[in-house]
Amino acid sequence: MVGIIFLVSVLVMHSINSMERRSSFERLYAEARGIASFIETTIANDREQLKLLAGVVARYDDLRDPALRELLASYDNIGMMSRVDMLLPDDRVLTQDGQCLDASGRISFEEQAALGAHVSDRVTDLLRPDVYVLYNYVPVLRGGRTVALLMGVVIIEELPLKVQALPYGGRGDLYVMDGHTGDFIVDTWHKGKVGNLWDLGHRKMAPGYDGTMLKQGVVEGKSAHVIFVSKTIGEYLYFYFEPMRVNAWRIAVSVPESVVFESAAIIERRLNLFLAFEFVCFALYLWWMGRMVRSVTSEKQRRLEAIQHLNEIEQLLFNAHHETDNVFAALQKLSAIIGSECTALWIMGLNGCRRRFILKDGQSLTEPLTQETDPVFDYLSAHFAGDNPVYEAHSSEELKRDFAGAIPGSISSMLAVPVKDSATGQLSGILMLCNLKRDSVQKALLKALSFSFALFCSNLNNRLLLEEQGDRDVLTGLYNRNRYERDLLVLEKSAGNGLTCIYIDVNGLHEMNNTQGHDAGDRMLRAVAAAIRSAFDTPYRYRTGGDEFVLFMEGEDEALTERVAHSLSLELERQGYHVSVGLKSGRYPGALSALIKESEKRMYAAKQRFYAEKNRAPRVSRSHPG
Repeated sequence: MVGIIFLVSVLVMHSINSMERRSSFERLYAEARGIASFIETTIANDREQLKLLAGVVARYDDLRDPALRELLASYDNIGMMSRVDMLLPDDRVLTQDGQCLDASGRISFEEQAALGAHVSDRVTDLLRPDVYVLYNYVPVLRGGRTVALLMGVVIIEELPLKVQALPYGGRGDLYVMDGHTGDFIVDTWHKGKVGNLWDLGHRKMAPGYDGTMLKQGVVEGKSAHVIFVSKTIGEYLYFYFEPMRVNAWRIAVSVPESVVFESAAIIERRLNLFLAFEFVCFALYLWWMGRMVRSVTSEKQRRLEAIQHLNEIEQLLFNAHHETDNVFAALQKLSAIIGSECTALWIMGLNGCRRRFILKDGQSLTEPLTQETDPVFDYLSAHFAGDNPVYEAHSSEELKRDFAGAIPGSISSMLAVPVKDSATGQLSGILMLCNLKRDSVQKALLKALSFSFALFCSNLNNRLLLEEQGDRDVLTGLYNRNRYERDLLVLEKSAGNGLTCIYIDVNGLHEMNNTQGHDAGDRMLRAVAAAIRSAFDTPYRYRTGGDEFVLFMEGEDEALTERVAHSLSLELERQGYHVSVGLKSGRYPGALSALIKESEKRMYAAKQRFYAEKNRAPRVSRSHPG
C-alpha cells in the first residue's frame, strides 16, 4: 500500500508539473495577447482623437490658416503619436511646426485618400529621413469630399516607451513586425535598430522546430511558437507570435527558457522535496507500523486514507470557482469515500438565488440559479439556523416525517452538514449525502470538509459578483460597453435569423450638464435608462457612451418596435426629456455592423430633425460603437 501511494504521488507530481508547464505556455500567449490588445486599443484611440480633430479642421476654409497650425501644434505626444501633420491635395505636407514640405514622389494624396482612415507601413520621416515612422491617416471631409488628410506621426524608435508594457516585467522582449515584408516596427531585443526579420539569418532550432515554421507562420498570420538557441545568452529562447488587427502586423514575444518555466522549476523542486519528505515519512511509518498491533495499524491506515482523500478534495475545490468540473470531481470523490448513492451541494447565491450541484449514480447535474422554493433546502436551512451541527435520518419514516413527502421513496437515509462562511458565520450552503451507511467517521469527514466547501461557495459568489459589477454601468444599471463588445459576438450568430437594433441618443445632455449641473444630467440618464427597461423587454440593453444607448430585439417586427420606441419618447417628453431614436430590422448574417450603422444613421437623422424643429445646431456626431 505504501508503494502504491508513493507511485501515485509520483504520478500526481508529474501531472502537476505538466499542468504548470502548460500554464507557463498559456502565460506566454497571454503576455503577447495583452500587449497586442493594448497597442490595438491605443491606435484606435489615436484614430478617434484624429477624427475629432478632423471635424474641427473641416470648419476652416483656409487649411493654411495660422490658427489651424496652432491647433495642430497643440496635438503633441498624444497616445502613440509624437505629432500631427496634414497632407494637402497638392502632395504638400503642413507640419506641426509650420513648415510646408513638398512630399511629391514620397506620399501621394490621391493614393492615401483612397484608402480612407488607415495606418501606413514603415516609412522614413519627412522631417528626419534617418528616422522610421508610421502614419495614422484620417481624412478631413467637407461636403462628403476629402480635402486633406491628418497624419498622426508615430516615431518607431519611441514606440517601446509609448507602449510601456514589456513582457514578463521586462525580462522578455517584444516585437511588432510587418507580416508581408518582415520589417520590424518594434524590436526591444536589438535596441536602437530597426531591421528585418528575414535578415536575422539562421537560428539553431530546438528539436522538432525549424526556420520554415517561423517564416511561414508569420507570413500566413498564424499563432504559433518556435524555440531556438540565442547566440547572445546561450540558452533557448521561446518565441511566440500571432497576428494583430492592424494591417498585416504580427506581434511576437521572446522569453528565455529560464524565465518561461521559472514558476514550473520552483514547483518541480518543491515537489521533489515533498517526494523525498514523503519517502522519509513512509520509511518511518513502515518501521513504526511493524511494532504496532494489527488493530492499531488498521485504524491508523484508515485515518491516513481519510487525510489523503481530504487533501485531494480540498485541492479540487481550491480552483473550483473557475473550473466547475472540479466541483463534481470533489463530490464524486467524497461519494466514493463515504459510499453514498447521491451527493448534493446547495449554494446560497447572490440576491437570494441558489444553485445546486448534484451527483447521482455517477451522473452530474448543475441546476441554474433560482429563487424558487425548495422544501428540502428550506427545511435544512431552518434546521441549521438553530445552530444544529448536523442532520441525520436513517430510515424512510424519518425522512417522510421531516420533509412531508418531498424526498423520493428511493432515498432511505440522509446525512447533511451546514456550510458556513468562516468570516460571518452565516449559512452559505448545505452539503448532503443520501443512502449511506451509519458511521461516525462520515460526520467528522464532512465537518472537516465544510470549510473547503465554504471557501468554494465564497469564491464562486465573489467571482459572480465581480462579473456582474464589471458588466454594469454604475449610473444607469444597464450593461456597459465591455459587455456590449462581448455580446456582439453572440448577436453576430443570430443576426441571420432576424434582429432589430434600436439606437437611442439623449438630446441636450451636454447643455443640461453646462446649465443645471451634472447631477441633473445624471437624473436625465437614469430616467432614460428606466424608460428603456420599462419599454423593451430584452437582455441586450447597453449604455455604450455618455448619452448613447443601444438595444437589440430578436425578430424583425420593425413596425411594432417603432410604436414602442414612440411610446418611450412620449413618456420621456412628459418628464421633460427628449431622445432621438433610430432602429432597423432585418437579417444580416455575418454583417451585424451594417445593421448597427443603419440604425445609427436613422438616429442621427431623427436628431437633425429634432434640432431643426428646436432651431438648435446639432452637436458633432461620434462614430458608432459597433
